[in-house]
Amino acid sequence: MAAGPGHSSAPGPRSLARRLGTGDAVVVGLGAMIGAGVFSAFAPAARAAGSGLLAALGLAAVVAYANASSSAGLAALYPRSGGTYVYGRERLGDRWGFLAGSGFVAGKAASCSAMALTFASYAWPAHARPLALAAIAALVGVNLAGIEKTALVTKAIVAAVLATLAFVVAAALLGGSPSASRLTPFAGHGAYGILQAAGILFFAFAGYARIATLGDEVRDPERTIPRAIPAALAITLAVYAAVGVSALLVLGAPGLASASAPLHGVVAASSWHRGSWLVRVGAAVASLGALLSLLAGTSRTVFAMASNGDLPRRLAAVHDRRRTPYLAELALGAVVLAVTATVDIRGAIGFSSFAVLAYYAIANASALTLTGTERRSPRAVAVIGLAGCVVLAGTLPWRSVAAGVAALVTAVALRELLLRAKPN
Repeated sequence: MAAGPGHSSAPGPRSLARRLGTGDAVVVGLGAMIGAGVFSAFAPAARAAGSGLLAALGLAAVVAYANASSSAGLAALYPRSGGTYVYGRERLGDRWGFLAGSGFVAGKAASCSAMALTFASYAWPAHARPLALAAIAALVGVNLAGIEKTALVTKAIVAAVLATLAFVVAAALLGGSPSASRLTPFAGHGAYGILQAAGILFFAFAGYARIATLGDEVRDPERTIPRAIPAALAITLAVYAAVGVSALLVLGAPGLASASAPLHGVVAASSWHRGSWLVRVGAAVASLGALLSLLAGTSRTVFAMASNGDLPRRLAAVHDRRRTPYLAELALGAVVLAVTATVDIRGAIGFSSFAVLAYYAIANASALTLTGTERRSPRAVAVIGLAGCVVLAGTLPWRSVAAGVAALVTAVALRELLLRAKPN
């Protein structure tokens, strides 16, 4: 039984249990980043930038690192669930925090749908939508069982995905016909194409925020979160670079751009082609890992917003035994199920990318307000992160930008109406 309000030594009725160490937090971040994006993002990036996708990968990594540095510094000061929702409220004001939280929840709900549909498309294309809905329901159940169960399942998934990607790289370099000549010339659409490809590839990096949103469930968060975020990002960059270079060496930019399943195509073009089915399995598993981590992190932002009254306070309920925000998880699961039943993958990814970039822009703006004693990285890092988010968001298709702006403006307008309706 939870302790009463006067007992600070035990969790309160709306407090979560701190059960994750640094290694667990890194794994949660890896599970969110090394997901379906690495199996699908290289083809559209190659269409936009040609062989310049490697430059785009580097640019996306720079923006991601700046965002990660800003998030890590803020997480050390505010080690609570909610991520940039909390930072925006503390540093910029309630409205900016609400805007960040709304962008995160809306964008990540769309990401959850995209991951579920990607999983189902690899696993059982003929019945993709029903299978996607079943996967969402099952993984909501895993998260309801407790955050340590989420971390345990994520570890197994990350191990399987890393093994699959190692197989792809080995097949390309040892069983294929790699040629350095395929790394040049840069084609695509010039500088704009590289920026557009960076925006596409950033989608595959964005999961490091999942670590910050678990602030209430990490042991010693002031130290753990700033360590875990850059560690997870560095590992992800190394993996993506190895995979991207290997794919270009074997297929070249034209072959990579035309592939519907690019990493499957890399193995299929090698003498190890009989094992290409492993890539499909790995892609399905990766999608599940990303979905599991997304559901966990996003539900914690819902929990934080409900705790502050920006969402119905009932959603801040915590399970007595498992110490999980079970109503927030169930509500999020219901929203994701509804979205998945009605949208396609491309629409979900475009909307999510805009909303996530808006979220990180607010994180960097919050970091710019830090004083010298509070700051853990140079001010220029936050400037680079903020500018990068704005530029990459500007490269997205106009429909995605319009839908994202409309959703955020609507959310803020509804909040203002509700605030005005409250009695003084």
